[in-house]
Amino acid sequence: MRIVMAGASGLIGTALSSRLSSDGHDVVRLVRRAPSSPSEIPWDPATGTLDPACLDGADAVINLSGANIGARPWTPHRIDELFRSRLDPTRTLAAAMRRLDSPPLTFISQSGAGYYGDAGRSLLTESSPAGQGIMARICVEWEAAAHEAPSGVRVVTPRTAVVLSRSGGALGRLLPLLRAGIGGPLGSGRQYWPWITLPDLSSAFGFLLTSGTSGPVNVAAPETSDVNTLVAALAGALHRPALLRVPAPALRLVMGKLADELLLASQRIEPTLLQDSGFTWQHPSIASAADWVASGK
Repeated sequence: MRIVMAGASGLIGTALSSRLSSDGHDVVRLVRRAPSSPSEIPWDPATGTLDPACLDGADAVINLSGANIGARPWTPHRIDELFRSRLDPTRTLAAAMRRLDSPPLTFISQSGAGYYGDAGRSLLTESSPAGQGIMARICVEWEAAAHEAPSGVRVVTPRTAVVLSRSGGALGRLLPLLRAGIGGPLGSGRQYWPWITLPDLSSAFGFLLTSGTSGPVNVAAPETSDVNTLVAALAGALHRPALLRVPAPALRLVMGKLADELLLASQRIEPTLLQDSGFTWQHPSIASAADWVASGK
C-alpha cells in the first residue's frame, strides 16, 4: 500500500512508519520543512496548503498531527495551540481529498481517550458519550474534522490510550524516577489510565488499515488498570519500590487544570471493536507490558 502520513516525526509516527515500511508498505511523510528525500512532501497545515496531487494514488492517509498535550502549562494561548495543531492538519487533509476524483480509500485520523473526560469507574466502549473538559472538546472537534473527508472514504478515529514506551511518551518523566526508586503513584492512584504499549499501538494502526472498521476505535490494551496497579507493576519489573506518592493538590499546584485532565482523570476503556475484529495484542496484560518496558530489549 502507498500510505501518506502526517505527524511521522513523533514517538508514535516514528514507530509506526518504521513498522509499516518493514511490512513492505510505501510510506510518504508530510513535512513542514524542505523535503530531504523523495519520500517526503512539503505542506503547511496552518495555512491549509497541500497539493492534492500528493494524495493521488495513495491507498490510505494516516494523520497523527498534534502538539504535545503535556509539554507546557495550559494557558489560553496553549489551549488554542492544542486545538489548532489538530484541527488545521485534519481539515487540510480532508479538503485535499475532496479535490480528488479518486481519493484514498482510508483515512485514519488519531483521536484520544480524552474524548471520554473523567468517567470514574464506568466501563467505556466506543458507543459511550463524550465527557466534559478541554480534552473531550478537542477530541470531539478533531473527530468531526476527520469526517469532513469525502463520501466513500472510510474514516477511522482511533481513541488512543496512554502509550507505554521505553523512553519518551507518557512515561518519559516517570520512568527515570521509578528506575531511581523515587517514583510513585499520582493522586489517589485509584483513577484508571487506559494504556497500550508502543509495539501494540503500531500493530493496531496497521490492523485498522485493512480491517474494514470505521468510526471511533478504542486503541487500548484489553486489561484495565488503575494508576496504583500500573505504577506498582512497572516498579516491580524494575525491582524498585514505588512509595513516594504525589498528592493531587501538589499536582494541581504545579500543573493547574492540566493535572486534572491528563493525570487525575479516570478512563476505564474497553477496546471492544479491536477485540471483536480479532486483533491480537503482544502485551495484553499490565504484567507483560511492564516486563517489556523494563527489559529494554
